[in-house]
Amino acid sequence: MNPRELAAFAAVEAPTGAEQGRIAWLERRLGGLPGDRRRDAAGNLVWRSSAGRPGLLVLAHVDTVFAAGTPLDIHLDGGSLVGPGVGDNAAAVMALVWDLERRSGPPPGVAVAFTVGEEGLGNLRGAVRACTDLRPLRAIAFEGHGIDEVVVDHVGSVRVRVSVRGPGGHSWADRGTPSAIHGLVEVAGGLLDHGVNIGMIGGGRAVNAIADRAELVVERRSTDAAELDAFDRVLDGLAVDPPLALTVELLGRRPGGRIDREHPLVHAVLEARRRVGLGDRFGAGSTDANAAIADGIPALAVGCARGAGMHTPAERIDLESLVAGCAQVQAILDTAWGAADRPESGPVAGP
Repeated sequence: MNPRELAAFAAVEAPTGAEQGRIAWLERRLGGLPGDRRRDAAGNLVWRSSAGRPGLLVLAHVDTVFAAGTPLDIHLDGGSLVGPGVGDNAAAVMALVWDLERRSGPPPGVAVAFTVGEEGLGNLRGAVRACTDLRPLRAIAFEGHGIDEVVVDHVGSVRVRVSVRGPGGHSWADRGTPSAIHGLVEVAGGLLDHGVNIGMIGGGRAVNAIADRAELVVERRSTDAAELDAFDRVLDGLAVDPPLALTVELLGRRPGGRIDREHPLVHAVLEARRRVGLGDRFGAGSTDANAAIADGIPALAVGCARGAGMHTPAERIDLESLVAGCAQVQAILDTAWGAADRPESGPVAGP
């Protein structure tokens, strides 16, 4: 484990949709190692040592939630490494890189995809492409945070933009004209009764103008596909009084699902974790594994470190826990993942 190299990788900009800098960094870093490495149609970097249908696809996303131009000050603070995106997901990417370097490439039966488009409105674009192209028997997503849980419940989401338009006008001369912002605020109040997160809101032109436009971006998450379907019906019922007009634009739908706790993949990962002193606690999350589970591929996610401040500029990971995370990556990849003649038994549920 090399914290300085992790800091160097985390300092490469990779907002969702503009991850090429990190992909190029990884291509240079891995250039001397054997195996077949290529960029796929989505922009993922895919690495394999053997042909055929993979027994396991390992996914680690390279993108971050931080916009281009965000200061990427990655620094040590005691026993922690701190900075935007250091845990989500630079730590997982580098834990995987260090292990694959140690073993000179992916072991037989394993394909690795350093994916794009995992965060926000990337809509799992990279993971979807990797699963479609490779058709693995099983999949594991590595995340930087969350080492103390195995994610077996995959949280789905619906993300939409709600816009209100109106005639606008002067705040005094046209008083009484409906404001797009006022209409949107009423709509937002109703949405809050349905367990949503309103992530962005804006509109209007001036403090002395009746707003002619306003919009918000909202997300509803659940592990239950029926709850997301119910939220679709809530969105269909949204309305404002004329002369205001309302539109709803779907920005993304992330599939949910779950893998049975008795599935052989779960047992294999738990056994690997026990070998390095990690526990058996299960959890829920939204990761690249969602794309696999929605495609009928048994999948779970594991973290590589303990940390805090995820999706904030003060994001941090505990370096001592990352040592255990690297050992976990090694233990998981040491398992025999050769492709079988038929998929493993054990239930897997999608949306």
